[in-house]
Formats: sequence, structure tokens, C-alpha cells
Amino acid sequence: MPAERRSDADGMAVASFVLGLLGLLVLNLVLGPMAIVLAALALWRGTTRRGRAALGLFLGVADLVVLAVLVGADGTVSWGLAG
Repeated sequence: MPAERRSDADGMAVASFVLGLLGLLVLNLVLGPMAIVLAALALWRGTTRRGRAALGLFLGVADLVVLAVLVGADGTVSWGLAG
């Protein structure tokens, strides 16, 4: 595999991790699926950062689970942290 393509895959793995982590805090519905897609693409393209991509995939799924739990508890399509 060309080094440029592997470098792109490594960048996708890191981006999926970062987006998945951010998605736990804000914009779960947008950042979660983005993290999942980037992680899947990174793994498919043969990233050398497989652990980072797997963690990004896990965090992307966790974003959607957190959103579903919070929306289910609140009964609305939006949620927020109430003080």
C-alpha cells in the first residue's frame, strides 16, 4: 500500500477517535456517525493505528447510545444538562 494512502488512513483513525470523544459531550447525532464512518474507512484502508480506529468506532457507537438513553429519559428529541 502506498505511504500516502496509509497516512490518510492513519489520519482518519485519529479523527474518528477525536470526533467520537467530542461526540460524548456535544452533537452526538452528528459526530457519532462521522466517527463510525471514519473508523470503518481507516480500518478498511489498513491503518497502522488500528487501536485508535477501534476506539473511534467504539466511541461513535457510544455517542449514539448516550443520545438514545438521554432522549429516552427526557422524552424529547433534544437533551441538555439541567442544573
